[in-house]
Amino acid sequence: MKNQFSLMRERRFRPFFFTQFLGACNDNLFKTALITLVAFHANRLTNIDGGTLATLLPGLFILPFFLFSATAGQLADKFEKSQLIRYIKVFEIGIMLFASAGFFLHNIGLLATALFMMGMHSTIFGPVKYSYLPQHLKETELIGGNGMIEMGTFVAILLGQVLGAWVAMQQQHEIITSLAILLIAVTGYSSSRGIPNSPAAAPQLNINWNPITETYRSIQFIWQQQTIWLAIIAISWFWFFGATLLAQFPNLAKYVLYGDESVFILLLSIFSLGIGIGSLMCEKLSKGKVELGLVLFGAIGMTLLTVDLYYSSTWINMHWTKEVLFDYLGFISKNHDLHGKVIFTSWRLLADIALIGFFGGLFIVPLYTLIQTQSEKSYRSRVIAANNIINALFMVVSAVFSIFIFNQKFSIPELFLATAILNLVVMTYLCIRQPAYYTTFLKWIKLSK
Repeated sequence: MKNQFSLMRERRFRPFFFTQFLGACNDNLFKTALITLVAFHANRLTNIDGGTLATLLPGLFILPFFLFSATAGQLADKFEKSQLIRYIKVFEIGIMLFASAGFFLHNIGLLATALFMMGMHSTIFGPVKYSYLPQHLKETELIGGNGMIEMGTFVAILLGQVLGAWVAMQQQHEIITSLAILLIAVTGYSSSRGIPNSPAAAPQLNINWNPITETYRSIQFIWQQQTIWLAIIAISWFWFFGATLLAQFPNLAKYVLYGDESVFILLLSIFSLGIGIGSLMCEKLSKGKVELGLVLFGAIGMTLLTVDLYYSSTWINMHWTKEVLFDYLGFISKNHDLHGKVIFTSWRLLADIALIGFFGGLFIVPLYTLIQTQSEKSYRSRVIAANNIINALFMVVSAVFSIFIFNQKFSIPELFLATAILNLVVMTYLCIRQPAYYTTFLKWIKLSK
């Protein structure tokens, strides 16, 4: 079996990888630039409070997943995928021209509309993204291919967020941001032109344009296949888990760790790289096949490391002086407590976050591969679209859950602890409903010795 990195030399994978990478990067560059601009210069855009806008805008990006996922799944099953991807990339260029006008005119209405349309862009691309791979990769290559895609996605998210924050803080942010998002969009379209032909899975499909009835039909279809249903619930839980942690990283850095923006970027970078490495390691650990034992292994690691994150972050908050605001170098080099005793709590916390990401990568890749291999070929894109709808729902519930925890006067570290406990509950439920997760985990452990 060839190494997963060898896929980057092949036309069936490389153009698609870079198209996906650039799209994820542009999504996050634009979102982060807009939210940063709102946070620091809301008065230039609108009379609405900056904090309120920063809360509402991410919801505007998620909304299209509820409205258009069912239609997107049908389109991906009905039409040839390489041409569909190119149309999506042309749409992205149009959105970025629209967004550029919003930046230059300081018009929050144009920018909010562009953000909504970028959510629509991601909604339409999602079912194509995961149904493309099984058409061009052998089953033994799917774990490695999915690992590469997940790694690329999280690195692209990280790059987009860092670039987005940077361009938004520049003096000439309108022209710099506009040039950046347009350049990436055009490059993404150029890359998409190399994607090979991908025949339609269900060319005779009659599209149901009613998103409510089609969503119901798709969920009803996957409910009848409990193996796929439970995999989707597990994937959606991963997005709940990740969204809960990531949403708190800025406040964790500032109010718990006494760090500045560079500490937040450090936490985000460590987490993203951890997921990337974990995703890549799936091929080696599973020997190229769908290994459900890795899902439980990943979940156990996520739980244990999140519990330790609670302890390490709580210790820092209680023992470090809040009068000092650390940058990332100061945070890393903080190796003594108030009494001069040598400690490495900052390193421990960074290791916690990196390993949570690592085990998250082990958790998510086999689940996506399971859906790709177990779902009916002619219905695969619609299954993935239904998965995206449930993912979005879980992310919304994640925000509600966090608000509930904070309303009970709990801290950010205590939110992490509650999430770790919930992770244990969800995995117990998963193993009860489908014992294969537990039995294959035991078998995998034995074979790994």
